[in-house]
Amino acid sequence: MLSLGIDPGTATVGYGLVRELPDGALQAVHFGVITTSPDWPMVERLKRIYDEVTELVAVYQPDRAGVEELFFARNVTTAITVAQGRGVILLALTNGEVPITEYKPNMVKQSISGYGGAKKPQMQEMVRMLLGLDEIPRPDDAADALAVAITDLHSARYMGLLD
Repeated sequence: MLSLGIDPGTATVGYGLVRELPDGALQAVHFGVITTSPDWPMVERLKRIYDEVTELVAVYQPDRAGVEELFFARNVTTAITVAQGRGVILLALTNGEVPITEYKPNMVKQSISGYGGAKKPQMQEMVRMLLGLDEIPRPDDAADALAVAITDLHSARYMGLLD
């Protein structure tokens, strides 16, 4: 099973594709970021995000996708902007007929590290270890997206046990 994890944003969108192998091991297939310039009009930034996610779906044909939910305590303007980016991500995945599950940040942390309050360095090291990588994935947004994909695969496995 192949999961596409997404860490939404508008300036930087992290993505990570993780495959669960028949023996249960996890393998990083591809990861990176989609970037847009703050100098671009918002509609152009959103189009770029939509087009890039659509391309990822077409090329890798993931079985499912995990998208991190938003958590903003203070800056409403930033929250609205990121929500717009998240919206086009969800649309691209839906148009590509990829089943989507959404995860709260503390659920991703719990799934990866066993602690919902884990800090970023702990999370990055756990992602590296779980995927058997030599180095922590960079940039941070890509590592975060890989964590979402791993969480999605863990969740799918668990839900499969319940069926």
